[in-house]
Amino acid sequence: MRIVSSADPQLWIPVTESFGWKGRRHRKAAIRMLMMQAGGAALPRGTKVGAWALSQLAPAMMKRADGRVLVWTWKADPELVVAMATTQELTNDVRRARAMMPIEYDDTETFTSALGAGEKLVMSLPPDPKSPPFATYTWDTGSHLITVTAVGGDRERFGTLIPALDDLARSIRIADDLTGGESPDVLRIDPA
Repeated sequence: MRIVSSADPQLWIPVTESFGWKGRRHRKAAIRMLMMQAGGAALPRGTKVGAWALSQLAPAMMKRADGRVLVWTWKADPELVVAMATTQELTNDVRRARAMMPIEYDDTETFTSALGAGEKLVMSLPPDPKSPPFATYTWDTGSHLITVTAVGGDRERFGTLIPALDDLARSIRIADDLTGGESPDVLRIDPA
């Protein structure tokens, strides 16, 4: 399953498929913030060649993911927030892992979009002061799990971005491979 987005270009810079010098600053910020969220480790400061190579490799890997991973940074300040949309097959292991999440993850609220009813979790002040603030939007399609995760670089300003993050999450759509005219039995209705 592939996903697409119509993110507002006035607010978001797409990191996916961004190569070369164009978008380099935004790519590096996105990689650094996502690594901090994943393992608490930042990129080493002294390895400029390694950081550049990783900033070039990450978009190539995202492009190879073929619509299963989309990443954006905040246009005005790439260090402020990075958002990543992913889709993965909903296996029993994924369901089990979601069921075993810490109790803090039970504070979700219903969030609706073109994907249907999903869940939204905002952790502006995570329990661990070293952890960055984040917001997660999740939809269970039955066969796949679609997730938008936004990681903030500034605990004080992260809450001000929630409306823009909501709009970004609502812009996520499933891209199906069927083009118009392939099957006369399919009636397509615009979700908007």
